[in-house]
Amino acid sequence: MPNPAHPPQFQHAAVLSRSLDGEPMAQTQQVAAFLGELGLQATPLYMHAVEVPERVAAGEFDLIIALGGDGTMLRAGHFCAPAGIPLLGINEGSFGFLIELERHTWREMLPRLLSGDFRLEKRMLIHAELWRAGKQIGAWEALNEAMIGRGRLARPVHLAASLDGQPLTTYVADGLIIATATGSTAYALAAGGPVLPPELRNMVLVPVAAHLSMERAIVLAEGSVIRVEMKRGVEPVLTIDGQQPIEMQLGDWVELRASSHSLNFLRFKDPGDFYARLLHIMDNNPAAQATDTETR
Repeated sequence: MPNPAHPPQFQHAAVLSRSLDGEPMAQTQQVAAFLGELGLQATPLYMHAVEVPERVAAGEFDLIIALGGDGTMLRAGHFCAPAGIPLLGINEGSFGFLIELERHTWREMLPRLLSGDFRLEKRMLIHAELWRAGKQIGAWEALNEAMIGRGRLARPVHLAASLDGQPLTTYVADGLIIATATGSTAYALAAGGPVLPPELRNMVLVPVAAHLSMERAIVLAEGSVIRVEMKRGVEPVLTIDGQQPIEMQLGDWVELRASSHSLNFLRFKDPGDFYARLLHIMDNNPAAQATDTETR
């Protein structure tokens, strides 16, 4: 994993477009060509192509630059983190809380990649496992959050939560969000949760529309393991970072802990910019609290 105290010297960057053609791909090609002029090998790619995660995992690239919105950053982060490759975002959406550069600033800032004038900001991911009758059904990594809750029908679910092997509470609610510090400014914030400094390795539990049960958010200590069992519900689902819901059954449980992987965001700005950006977004676009609603 790259050491933030000693910035890496990059050799080959993948520049990812959220679209196969049109303006997004044209902009991606411009960024790649600009990096080439600086002396850094850069390959423009369509990020949804099947081979992209495979090439990243194989170590072909040592830097990923993604053009799009926060949804694009979430998708890119899922294959950057296991490979230990830094991720830099250039905004092509309406806003981008996870993104470092705007479309009018990247030409000014990208030369700093070669001089090492940047820092790496490490973000925790959540490792989530779905279990059924003592067998693991699947495992996923979440940069923002895992959400366990109701499906299409507007009926609350009953979720028995335990913490480090000890019973915690039973939530009666539309669902329960288990978020990282990164995700504390996404769906969890929209549901009334607290904002955590982005590099904390804590999880936060935020119930959604709790009914006659625990309605306050809880910040868990670093290293905690949470288990959430589906006790009652109609068509319940598990959702990871706002992606396709995973069907659950009564009696299923999800076990969540800090992942062994971390994601390194490449940053040029001062760490204090996190709060300035948060307040700017909230002041100028209150509806833009949840970063996982951005176009993917």
